[in-house]
Amino acid sequence: MWNETTKLTWADFKGQPDSESDAVALTASGITFGYAVKTSGERIVDFSTTVEAHFYPNKSWYLKEKSNAHILEHEQLHFDITELYARKFRQQLTKLKVNQNVKAQMDRLHTAINEAVNETQRRYDKQTKHSMNIEKQNEWEAFIENELKELNEFKS
Repeated sequence: MWNETTKLTWADFKGQPDSESDAVALTASGITFGYAVKTSGERIVDFSTTVEAHFYPNKSWYLKEKSNAHILEHEQLHFDITELYARKFRQQLTKLKVNQNVKAQMDRLHTAINEAVNETQRRYDKQTKHSMNIEKQNEWEAFIENELKELNEFKS
């Protein structure tokens, strides 16, 4: 799970490298979501949620001979982006009111957040050229750090 004080190390990347990929490393991360509803008779009277940003070691990999600290920082930011969207999701969930459609509303929010995080991950790789554009990499790092700070009350 994402943690502010614990950064990824190459030892966390336990997966087999993809020989078909041009990438030097791959971070597999995602947002898990669960909820429970409390009912009174047929009516939903309350709900609770759990949202977590996860790193998946067995699906994450790197090429030892081509990897370095700069690339590890690029991979860390992929995980940080996942955490940012987990925070956005938690923030949106706090705005939901208890009603009979709350499950469908939560499912729609979950789908939208997953689409948004995937699109942002793709844009990040494209703009930074998978970390090779140092200037863009630095811009992204500052941007994501700032975004995470703005949503600090919703951190994992």
